[in-house]
Amino acid sequence: MENSKVQRVSEKEVKEYILERFEDVKKSQKMKNVVSFQAMNKYMVMAHDQNELKILGNIVASYKKISLSELLADYEEHLNLAIEKNPTTKSHINVIMHIFGYFSKNFNQTEKEQFFKLLNEFREEEISIGEILSEINPIIYRFNNTYLASQTYFLLYSDPQPGNLFHMLSQKQF
Repeated sequence: MENSKVQRVSEKEVKEYILERFEDVKKSQKMKNVVSFQAMNKYMVMAHDQNELKILGNIVASYKKISLSELLADYEEHLNLAIEKNPTTKSHINVIMHIFGYFSKNFNQTEKEQFFKLLNEFREEEISIGEILSEINPIIYRFNNTYLASQTYFLLYSDPQPGNLFHMLSQKQF
């Protein structure tokens, strides 16, 4: 299979990337950068640890109650706890279902069936997280979802190749 040649990012590289981006946030000393970091990394953190994601959200929400330096220290502590855990197939499926929620009402029946077929292939380990995300990635642009387009989850876990799902479906519709 050609996809086995795809260079995937290791969990170690994912964690290093996230922590390097957070170092930039700390250096900026700007709350708006903490908020942006939290938004851009929501699904990445969710894949690692959903409980820590909630804690991180609460830390960001408490910005008027504590100093920025205290907030950054608390945030960093819980970010490290979150990314200590490696994502599982189950946690990736949870994230993918959250992402599906952005589009499901716009999908026709064929698209929904194709989506769940892909999800099942991932669950059964017939395809990788990178393969399913590279199939989903074009949907983000189809629906012009800038929030999802900014997610590091897609950046770090998608295979670096164009998806075929909607190309395939568009072929069938004509």
